[in-house]
Amino acid sequence: MGDRFLTLTEMVQAARSNLHRNDWDYLVGGAETESSLKRNRAGVESWLFKPRVLNDVSEVSARTSILGQEVRLPVVLPPIGSIQVFHEGGGAAVARAARDFGVLQVLSSVCEPDFETVAEKVPGPRVYQLYLMQDQAWMDGIIRRAVDAGYTGFCLTADTQVYSRRERDILKRHVPASGRQAGANDFAYQARMSWDTVAHIKERYDIPLIVKGVARGDDAARCVDMGVDVVYVSNHGGRQLDHTRACIDALPEVVDAVRGRVPVWVDGGFMRGADVVKALCLGADAVGMGRFEALALAAGGAEALVNALEILEHEVCTAMALAGVSSLNDLNRELLVREAPLAPSHVLSAFPLIDDY
Repeated sequence: MGDRFLTLTEMVQAARSNLHRNDWDYLVGGAETESSLKRNRAGVESWLFKPRVLNDVSEVSARTSILGQEVRLPVVLPPIGSIQVFHEGGGAAVARAARDFGVLQVLSSVCEPDFETVAEKVPGPRVYQLYLMQDQAWMDGIIRRAVDAGYTGFCLTADTQVYSRRERDILKRHVPASGRQAGANDFAYQARMSWDTVAHIKERYDIPLIVKGVARGDDAARCVDMGVDVVYVSNHGGRQLDHTRACIDALPEVVDAVRGRVPVWVDGGFMRGADVVKALCLGADAVGMGRFEALALAAGGAEALVNALEILEHEVCTAMALAGVSSLNDLNRELLVREAPLAPSHVLSAFPLIDDY
């Protein structure tokens, strides 16, 4: 196996060893008291399996399609600002891993290289996520360029009206690369984003629109009514508004409001294969795994990210088989029950052996 990882725990250990303290804290930190960050993981750990037995699980598949693209896992690699601090290849390295393994990437507008360079270096389907740094005319120009570059989806992040206070960074007087690229004043345009922005995009552009940052059923229903193509449940990994619900706990409300009319994606605290299966049981069509993505990239670039996705696939299929299902279509809420976690949760509590080996 050479230097390939055999567990995701090894991946996290390598990432922690490789990263400067500033970049490590940027990766594992959240806003203010980090309550939302902890609740994301606690929420995932609170949902337990009620497995079925005596079902034929000799052949298990997690393959599906996302935005019309065949993928090996119902997983997306979400947008991460400053992804280049975790590996010099940045968004292009993630693009290569997504292509080589077979999942969908969502590229951040505040990472390097820029979206047109990534599309040129690694052609293929992917989604472009935009922060509004200038006015509507500027946004229109960016969308046209993204379509011309071959992007197959466009994502608006709606939970970053203003930039949060992230005390791990502030205490060290550290400004992340994305913060230097997009100054505080630039986020004034994010604060002006409204339902009119959504209507404008849907009226003018023929590209699937994802709205990321939805946390309520009524907002989800309004998204669908306005023609949004994917509702994305997220609290920005606990990095924006403090004291929010865990995303996995907001997910059923959103799924019920959407009523199957469009796909629902979710992120926030999902680190292992069993976590992905839990989200699918609760109605998600795809699961975003941002910190997983960054940790793998920091552990060894695109190759390590492919390796991590292979391990994740094994974990997903193992969890499905042991839960008594062989198809994604058989996952449902009846396979889960909610109870208190065994121990206090934190951002890396999915890797309890990280300090033991």
